[in-house]
Amino acid sequence: MTVPAPTGRPRRHAVVGLIFLACAIAYTDRVNLAVAAVAMREQFGWSQTDKGMVLASFFVGYLLCMFLAGVLSTRFGGWRVLGCSVVAWSAMTLLTPPAAMMSMHALIAVRIGMGIGEAAMFPAAYELFGRWVPAAERGRATGLLFSGIPIGTVLGLSGSGWLVGHFGWGAAFYGFGVIGFAWAFWWFADIRNDPATDARVAADERALLPVPATDGEASAGVPYRRLLFSAPVAGIVAAHFAGTWNLYVLLSWLPSYFRDVQHLSVANSGLYAAAPWLAMAAGVNFGAWLSDRWIARGLDVTAVRKRMQGTGLCASAGLLLLLQDAHSPGVALALLCAATGALGLGMSGFPAAVLDIAPRHSGILYSFSNMFGTLPGIIGVAVTGWLVDVTGTYTAAFVLTAAVSVIGALGFLLLFDATRVVE
Repeated sequence: MTVPAPTGRPRRHAVVGLIFLACAIAYTDRVNLAVAAVAMREQFGWSQTDKGMVLASFFVGYLLCMFLAGVLSTRFGGWRVLGCSVVAWSAMTLLTPPAAMMSMHALIAVRIGMGIGEAAMFPAAYELFGRWVPAAERGRATGLLFSGIPIGTVLGLSGSGWLVGHFGWGAAFYGFGVIGFAWAFWWFADIRNDPATDARVAADERALLPVPATDGEASAGVPYRRLLFSAPVAGIVAAHFAGTWNLYVLLSWLPSYFRDVQHLSVANSGLYAAAPWLAMAAGVNFGAWLSDRWIARGLDVTAVRKRMQGTGLCASAGLLLLLQDAHSPGVALALLCAATGALGLGMSGFPAAVLDIAPRHSGILYSFSNMFGTLPGIIGVAVTGWLVDVTGTYTAAFVLTAAVSVIGALGFLLLFDATRVVE
């Protein structure tokens, strides 16, 4: 077999780019239910609480397998784990419509299975970043990864709204489910786990890259106590929890908000709910570029991470509080675009901080933090449904989300320090 010669294009860009696409696919498959559920609720007679339970069930499987995914990624390499993960969650996406027609219990079981599949997405990505991303590019790499969240959300919400409107709610799952299998074929055919095994990595690029432990070596003696139980990690967890509370509540409930409060159609609810995520994508990548630029100019890494994280969470909180005075779809859309854009700036805080303090064990550290970051997917999404049922408005849910944001920002500002905890 002929080994391809190195090209002028850095191989790390191909790796990071495909990981970004995997994240985008994950979120198209995750949010299509948020749009389809509007029509499914009408067909199956769900209450808002029922819908909240279906949406939250994904996070049960996601949470249960999160830390295991970090350990497996460290033990076997992120390349294998990520590829298998995409195949698994894509299969669950395709099974969603028949499960929903069967029973509520079957649908919840499939959504839990999908959560198990997606649990490895970020731990595997971070394990690969520890191999493929130079320290000077951490902000941009994590920024591109996390911009997969809003980009996938936009594609999932707008595409699902169109599919549901023209072909029925089942098309939202069949239409997106096949994409993951195409990605997996490309991934396994073109990407390698380690730069040392990829002949297309040029010598000058190889000199820039980290030198991680070989497969299995990093997991042989993980200093779990020192890695996971420290003040900087507690700060990361606080910001992570607050950020995902914002994220999951908005992901799951924006279509319903525009449908129930602003009285838009199902298709237009999906389109309006997609727009704020474009603002988030812009905020993520602008913040990533700005943070790397500040650090390259000599600004303290800790100060940069705190500045981005604190600004993002606090600004988002203030904008969500203004939503109660939004009496038209246009005003509501403008406020939500500003809030999600601010939330995107915060993605240059705790996500990059994981690589700052534990680059070789970032898969395990991120999976640990993301266990706490997943709780809002269960608690926040379900509590939002309950608050909407009890109060008849979304005001209380948005006030609670803003309060969580401020508390998370304070935790990160007080506790985080970018000094490396372990290798």
